[in-house]
Order: sequence, then structure tokens, then C-alpha cells
Amino acid sequence: MPDMSIEAGLGGRTAGVDEAGRGPLVSDVVASAVIIPDAALLDSPLKGINDSKKLSEKRRLLLRDAIMEHCIVSIGSASPREIDEINILQATFLAMRRAVAGLPGEVPDHVIVDGNRIPPGLPCPATALVKGDSKSSSVAAASIIAKTERDAIMVRLDAEFPGYGWARNAGYPTAEHYDAIRRLGITPHHRLTFKGVIVGA
Repeated sequence: MPDMSIEAGLGGRTAGVDEAGRGPLVSDVVASAVIIPDAALLDSPLKGINDSKKLSEKRRLLLRDAIMEHCIVSIGSASPREIDEINILQATFLAMRRAVAGLPGEVPDHVIVDGNRIPPGLPCPATALVKGDSKSSSVAAASIIAKTERDAIMVRLDAEFPGYGWARNAGYPTAEHYDAIRRLGITPHHRLTFKGVIVGA
């Protein structure tokens, strides 16, 4: 289980950063930055916080509410057109920079970024942490916020563009999604540079 030992070692105001939505064919890539102001919150109400992929949807949503209430949270995103213009890696970095920049209060003293790359242009020192959402509680919290925010976006888009199954497949390249593209065409929310979006490409 993740804990706050890395944050404690860094000291100061440390934010965890993670993203959701690098692989889908549609919609934004979403990043979140989260500062857990007190490690005691991990006993309650943030007990059981973990990598979002290891939690049930119900548990993610409960923890999301607790994180939003008790932590310092910011969400940033990059649009499908930005993804097409600068590529998904650079768009992910852009979303992360926006998330960190949106944190209320002073700039963090340090940022822990999930993965093995640090976005350029952050306003403070940063540490890349592979599998950070399984090691750092603040990164795990950021993973939950990013995942639930992007899932909510896909549910809204599914209602606007029925037939693609986005509420189920979250826009990932499933057989259902590819079939819908062939039948219904692409939408303004598709990432045009992703393989399979332009039929025949």
C-alpha cells in the first residue's frame, strides 16, 4: 500500500501528480495534482487509498469525495486538438503542468510525478517515481482524481454521442469503438492522429 514516507523525506508542501487517458482514441488527457495536508488523514477518511486501477469504481468515487473535501486538489487537461498538434506525451506533460499551476496557495516545494519522466517547465523541483501510484499516497490520490474526472467526462460524452460505448470503454480502442467509428464516423472529440481513428489510415 502507498504511504507518505516519500513525502515525509522530501519535506515541505509536496504534491503528487498523475494522469489518466493517454491510451484512448477520444477526449482529453486529464492530470491531477494533490497535496495531502496531514498524514493522519490516511487513517480516516482517506483509509485504503491506493492506485486507482486497484480500486472498485464505488471505492474510487468514495475516496474521490474524501480527497476533494480534505486535500488540496487541482485538475488540468489537454484537448484532443492539442494532443494531435504536439503528441500525447507532450500533451500529458501540458496537462500535468496545468494541474500543478492550478494548485491553490503557494507553489509546491516539490512534486512527485508518476512514471519515469518529469514534465519540463514545472515551477518547482520534481521527482519521477515509477509505479508512484502504488508507493506514494499523494500520487495515488492524484490517480483517483484524474481517473474519476476522465470517467465522468466520458459518461457525459456518451450521452451526447450515443453508439460508441464510451461510458463502458472510456474511449479506449476496443472492437466496439472501432466498429462505431466505421458505422457512425468520427466526432469532434476524436484524436485524429491516433491509429484507427481515420478509417483506412
